[in-house]
Amino acid sequence: MTDTNATLPLSGLRVVELHAIGPVPFAGQLLRQLGATIHRVSPPQDPGLGVGKSGQYDMLNAGKLVETLDLKSAEGMAALDKLLATADVMLEGFRPGVLERLGLAPQTLLGKHPRLVIGRLSGWGLKGALTDRAGHDINYLGLTGLLNAIGTAERPVPPLNVVADFGGGAMHLLVGVLARLVQRSISGKGGTVETSILAGTVGLSPMFYGMLASGAWQIGREANLLDGAPPFYRVYKTKDDKFVSAGPIEAKFYLEMIKLTGTQGQVDPAKQMDRGTWAETAATFQKAFLTKTRDEWAELAQHCDCCVAPVLDFLEATRHPHNIDNRLYKAEPFPQVDQLMEFDRGLR
Repeated sequence: MTDTNATLPLSGLRVVELHAIGPVPFAGQLLRQLGATIHRVSPPQDPGLGVGKSGQYDMLNAGKLVETLDLKSAEGMAALDKLLATADVMLEGFRPGVLERLGLAPQTLLGKHPRLVIGRLSGWGLKGALTDRAGHDINYLGLTGLLNAIGTAERPVPPLNVVADFGGGAMHLLVGVLARLVQRSISGKGGTVETSILAGTVGLSPMFYGMLASGAWQIGREANLLDGAPPFYRVYKTKDDKFVSAGPIEAKFYLEMIKLTGTQGQVDPAKQMDRGTWAETAATFQKAFLTKTRDEWAELAQHCDCCVAPVLDFLEATRHPHNIDNRLYKAEPFPQVDQLMEFDRGLR
């Protein structure tokens, strides 16, 4: 049983996060949720995220200590050096070479602060024609093959910015930083971790290359086990024009979904992996799902292992009893940032 009063694992750790958007502040926020103190260093004219009207709703930077420093001035650099003198980690997400041009090359910083762990995240990596180019999640996904595999048969669909930025870049950066901290606990010396959003995104894809090599995956969308092609791994519309997600890949769960939908005699479980039956079977399931509302199906599915769950919107997710039971969100009203910051509970 989790002791919610226990000391968080990174309590006492101090992190200096140089101003960035997307994956670097996301990485810093995860470290904060694990107990670290984050000093976010921003320029005097903070450009902000460009996605909202007020920092009040800047979820990636909530709870961080704001340090307004001009790193192009001697005073700003001196203040940063003072912060780094007692810091354990520094995170940065500039394009390659920017840190060096500021006079903050890792070898220089480690000469002054040998226990510092420096986490560096670029967009495209250190080599190649794209190194100095701008980019966003959708661009990195495009170059890794992942975007081409996500979406409808007609066209790729951007999966928000949660794959390349957060799942790829930020998570790989964090793994490297935490590994360096473990190594420092042994050697007493810090060091540098360097990765890119592009590299982190490629790091998410090995399973699919294995499936390609084995013949279990083919190039294309809505043509494979996990991309919406089979009737047992897709989204179905319900009576109230909402949706449920269905994912009973294993035969025993598929049988449960057949029972749930009352399609015994219409769907042959022995032909689950027969692609020639997929279109007809999906149509049969769709007809069944249209007979009840999303929440009616969710209630029925809750009592069996059929891998069927409601498709909720962002606000509905904050109010779902199971999410509240697991302290993923608070039950209070929505607007305040501190009332949404409870999604860290799974990290304890």
